[in-house]
Amino acid sequence: MNEKLIQFLKNKVKWIREETLKIHKIAPDTRIASCLSDIEIFAVLYYGKLLKFNPKNPKWDNRDRFIVSKGHGGVSLYPVLADLGYFGKNELNNVCRNGSRFGSIPDSMVEGFETINGSLGQGLGVGCGMALGLKRKKSKSYVFVLVGDGELYEGSNWEAIMFAAHHQLDNLILIVDNNKIAMLDYCKNIINLKPLENKFKAFNWKAKVVNGHHVEKVYHALNEFKKDKGGRPKVLIADTKKGKGVPGLENNSLCHVMSLKPEEVDRLVAK
Repeated sequence: MNEKLIQFLKNKVKWIREETLKIHKIAPDTRIASCLSDIEIFAVLYYGKLLKFNPKNPKWDNRDRFIVSKGHGGVSLYPVLADLGYFGKNELNNVCRNGSRFGSIPDSMVEGFETINGSLGQGLGVGCGMALGLKRKKSKSYVFVLVGDGELYEGSNWEAIMFAAHHQLDNLILIVDNNKIAMLDYCKNIINLKPLENKFKAFNWKAKVVNGHHVEKVYHALNEFKKDKGGRPKVLIADTKKGKGVPGLENNSLCHVMSLKPEEVDRLVAK
């Protein structure tokens, strides 16, 4: 990974952040704090070309599948998909408006989204089914699934985690947006997930922890996972900050349900 690519990814992260804030200005129902913690992950997957995809043929058989199971955080993927040509950038002005297909939780009617991204806890199970099907078809495609750490409270995730290990789904890569805040409090005060890495290892997953806002570390970890054919599913635990970059939101225990005023968005975008 050269310096040119690193800088390119950092520039894309800044742009996605600004576009996500602009969406929030016109659609304050979007959960902006949740959207700001996973931006580097989206940038690395799409602009780092770790995903195989074709905007002109979204259902291309040889594509990698990407499921955004943490639905509220999926809004920050809208600008990426528009930028790549899945749909027109002008459609970003219609998020949450009457008659629009772009909601505060993305829907599979939007090109580039594999599934309806809710209720929480369903995405990994769907991803396991996709990965098993692809493996039996001898496909070289991968399945990536993004979940939030609070989402791991749903028991269906742990059923999927056991299923993936049993079927040796080494074409499945789970990414945990480990921002440490659920809807109404810090995760440590609800159900402490630590040590999360060891929990996955106990279920026979390959696990790695990185700074989720460091594009180079995220890239190298996911690239390494793609090369690993060792018969185990993989999980990247991306340590992030909920509300990243926004004073008053960042690491606030209630940031998930907070909205920004239009003038606050204008100040942030102007920086």
